[in-house]
Amino acid sequence: MIPLLVRKLFERPLLQWILGLGEPPVKRPEARHVYLRPLRFSTGVRGLDGLLGGGVEVGSITELIGEFGAGKTQVCHQLAVMVQLPRGSGGLGARALYVDTEGTFRPERIVQIARHRGLDPEQALENIVYARAYNSDHLAALLRSASEEALRRNIGLVVVDEVSGLPRREEKRSERVRAFHSVVAGLRALAALGVAVVASRQVVFAGDELAPAGGAALDSYAHRSLFLKKRGESLVTVEVIDELGLGRSSSFYITEEGVVDA
Repeated sequence: MIPLLVRKLFERPLLQWILGLGEPPVKRPEARHVYLRPLRFSTGVRGLDGLLGGGVEVGSITELIGEFGAGKTQVCHQLAVMVQLPRGSGGLGARALYVDTEGTFRPERIVQIARHRGLDPEQALENIVYARAYNSDHLAALLRSASEEALRRNIGLVVVDEVSGLPRREEKRSERVRAFHSVVAGLRALAALGVAVVASRQVVFAGDELAPAGGAALDSYAHRSLFLKKRGESLVTVEVIDELGLGRSSSFYITEEGVVDA
């Protein structure tokens, strides 16, 4: 017979996982799937889902890069709705935390998208925890507190729209470096919890070309980067940025119902 103490040890989740007898002991159900297979939720656009390998990945940082009016905020609004859909419908059945650094969050836009996706608009708004960041220290503090919120309130997605502007306002270079480091650390901590993290990022001119704002401080913080370019009144093209530069591409339309396939 196996001694009682040994049997009790084998009943512990951590030891069972180490021995290959169970799943990893984690607090969030999404985080469990990070160990087993990538868990994703749909953007609501087939082309975008394809570029992302099936949708926005949980436990990763995805960034949306583009100039003003390229559709970054539109995608962020849509993701805050899509994550609320049941898993069988492409979502996570979870809430979203939306950190707004530019004052561009529009509740009425959430209402439009929610109606189109078959969700109750009022409930969709209630399922979005909104926070407005006014400076880089405030942004870093919000990201730190977001870790506790994510565990306590079933947050499946954290959106930061936009990530580079507040740190770039710091006057001294050392302060800008510190601010970028704090923000990146906060985003990575959230991803490590098993939360999907999406951040938008402005562009600046580098000679005659557009380049992502923030430079080297933000060049490798995200796991996936998409470059959005406006091609007309409502058409946007999206290209994946990888080690070789701009690669695979797709496109979408910005409509009253949200972001849809082109």
